[in-house]
Amino acid sequence: MLSQESLARIDREVAKYPADQKQSAVMAALRIAQEERGWLSDETIDCVARYLGMPAIAAFEVASFYNMYDLHPVGQYKLTVCTNLPCALSGGVHAVDYLKQKLGIDLNETTPDGKFTLKEGECMGACGDAPVMLVNNVRMRCFMTPDEIDKLLAECK
Repeated sequence: MLSQESLARIDREVAKYPADQKQSAVMAALRIAQEERGWLSDETIDCVARYLGMPAIAAFEVASFYNMYDLHPVGQYKLTVCTNLPCALSGGVHAVDYLKQKLGIDLNETTPDGKFTLKEGECMGACGDAPVMLVNNVRMRCFMTPDEIDKLLAECK
């Protein structure tokens, strides 16, 4: 189900661990699978689990625990806003409300054009830069005031 290129990338991750502990590469393998497929369906998680020689439920537990894994299709830009207490006190909730209004969607929804998905996230370790947002799980944006949010949305169009 995964391409040979993705399997080769997973093999490189597996090689970092002792031979009898292939499942230690599950987080990296799920990330690689998600990059290829866009999100992690049950079938994709099963494929990763089989490849690593582990129970599918164990791979699903990892995929469902961390918010960087998408168990449903997401938009081209997944915007994850931290709303933990430090960010909430520094505007995180206001950033979410502003994005809801600008995008016309609620949390865990995708815009009709498939461009944006809005998510609520846990602590991103940058409390002093609040409110904080992740774009597609990899690019952190800090001090997300309405002006900064407008700039980000313009960059994504």
